[in-house]
Amino acid sequence: MSATVLSERQTRAIVASLSVLLIGAVAFLYLGPKLINISGLSPSTLPKVDAVLNGSAAIVLIAAWRAILRRNIQLHRRLMLTAVVLSVLFLVSYVLQHGSFDAVHYGGSFGWFYYPLLISHIILAAVIVPLVLITLIRALSARFDKHRKIARWTLPLWLYVSVTGVLVYLMCAPYY
Repeated sequence: MSATVLSERQTRAIVASLSVLLIGAVAFLYLGPKLINISGLSPSTLPKVDAVLNGSAAIVLIAAWRAILRRNIQLHRRLMLTAVVLSVLFLVSYVLQHGSFDAVHYGGSFGWFYYPLLISHIILAAVIVPLVLITLIRALSARFDKHRKIARWTLPLWLYVSVTGVLVYLMCAPYY
C-alpha cells in the first residue's frame, strides 16, 4: 500500500482552511466574549507559559537552523517537529488565555517601541501560520526542493514571531 501524497492544490486548500480557522478562532476569542472558565486559573499564569513556549521555540528553531547548515538532517527534522509541537502548545495556551481573560494593556512609557513591535508581531503571527503549515507539509511529503524555497522565509519569520512574543510578554508582565 503506497502513501498518498497531497497535490499542491490539495495542500493549498488544507493550509488555507486551517489558517482561516485558527486565525478566526484566535481573533474571536481575543475580541469576543470570554467563553472559557478554568477554575483557579490566575490571569498571569498562561502569559508566562506562553512566553516560555515562545522562548523555547526560538531556541529550538536556532538549533534546527544550525543542524541543517551542518547537514544533520535527522537532528534538523527532530528539532523542527519539536518547534511545531511547542508552537501548537503555545497556541492552545494562548487560546485558553484569551478565551478566559481580557487582554492586558501596556501601561509603560516605551509605547513608541512597544506598539510597532506588537503590531509587527500580530501581523507576522497570522502570516506564519500558513507558512509553517506549507513548509511542514512539503517536508513531510518529501518535496524538499519546494520545502527549501519556502523554509528560507518561514524560519526567520517564525523566529521573529517567537522572540517578539517573549518581548511583548516582558513589556506587559508588570500589568498582569
